[in-house]
Amino acid sequence: MPRPREFDEQDAVARATDLFHRRGYHATSTRDLGEALALNPSSLYRAFGDKHALFLRALDHYQACESARCAAALEYDRPVRVVLRDWLYLMIETTDTAGCFLVNTAIELGTGDPETARRVDAAFEGTTDAIAALLRRGITAGELPADLDADATADLLFTTLAGLRVRHRAGHDSRKLRAAVDRALRILD
Repeated sequence: MPRPREFDEQDAVARATDLFHRRGYHATSTRDLGEALALNPSSLYRAFGDKHALFLRALDHYQACESARCAAALEYDRPVRVVLRDWLYLMIETTDTAGCFLVNTAIELGTGDPETARRVDAAFEGTTDAIAALLRRGITAGELPADLDADATADLLFTTLAGLRVRHRAGHDSRKLRAAVDRALRILD
């Protein structure tokens, strides 16, 4: 009879997420994962398959946490411009020194890994869709111009966010990044 697992699988995925986030996929070895999760190689493989399977679980875990944070920040209880400004500020200022795990993964792995690319694309699309939905509510409420293209504007704002997160990780001054947010939001006028 197999022995029951003696570790919390969700906690292990969270710790793996942190390690992959800080170091990247290629710089994280199976040995590193075993040490971080306090699992020997056979237990690691039995629980998660291989490094790539655990990496995909880590991406899923990170995205679930980020989606919840994004949805909460985009709540429509204030003027749309204020919600977007505050959300963009939050996204760049709460990105730690490791940067955004999804942006880092897109840069490191690009389209070379179809499963990873699919997850990154879905995450980016989900964020862009959330921005577009907020813009549509603002158009309907009369806060934004009726002829504003919500999808194209959302794509521009998401692309701006991705660049801002990279700049934040590179250590650029937060005041300059906030000023860039303010200038980008002028597209809503």
